[in-house]
Amino acid sequence: MEQRFYIMGMTCSGCQNSVTEQIKALPEVEEVSVTLESGLTVVHSKRVLSSKEISTSLGPKYTVQNQGSLQNEKPESSKLKQLTPLLLIFVYLIAGTLFLSHQVGASPQKGMLLFMGLFFIVFSFFKFLDFQGFPDSFKRYDPLAKKIPGYAQIYPFLETALGIAFLLEWQVPIALVVTLVILSFTTFGVLRSILQKNAIQCACLGTALQLPMTEATLIENGIMLTMSSILFLGYIG
Repeated sequence: MEQRFYIMGMTCSGCQNSVTEQIKALPEVEEVSVTLESGLTVVHSKRVLSSKEISTSLGPKYTVQNQGSLQNEKPESSKLKQLTPLLLIFVYLIAGTLFLSHQVGASPQKGMLLFMGLFFIVFSFFKFLDFQGFPDSFKRYDPLAKKIPGYAQIYPFLETALGIAFLLEWQVPIALVVTLVILSFTTFGVLRSILQKNAIQCACLGTALQLPMTEATLIENGIMLTMSSILFLGYIG
């Protein structure tokens, strides 16, 4: 018999191969086909398998749902739950920016620099939590990461450097140009993935937190691009 499941949490071909082999090792499983991009997993077996059984064999890194239950879920509720870490981080970033701005009597422009600096520092931290897994996840949608060897590996360091530059107000015009370039390419990749309805994991918070690629990711990048554009125009105006 054929059963279909969705397995979330795979970030590279190594994960795909590991998942395939672990499911094949289950009793009476004859054939397994795993699609990395969507997470769709087709299992042919001599008996009915439960998502719980597959989840137990794969371990806590992966989330397993059968196709029927996934289709019957309320997308809004599921999406909100998955995006909670991102929303909480933005709340803390805004609170931290307001606090620091009040402490130093910052202008709106200075406040935006503080926000962008904190943004890059915090988001690079999460990428470093799974530094080995981040590049493969990032390459799945970022055009520069796909084309330039080593770009995905240095990206967390680049974010850290940009964060420090904005917080210290060091070489701000150059930092703004770099931000505009890298986030423009990333935003293009995010938009393309959303339009193609690719069920892939967003690497903005690394792979430690399994954040889905949604419109929220697009809005997050849009905010940063807007701030960068306003500040850059202010510097050259």
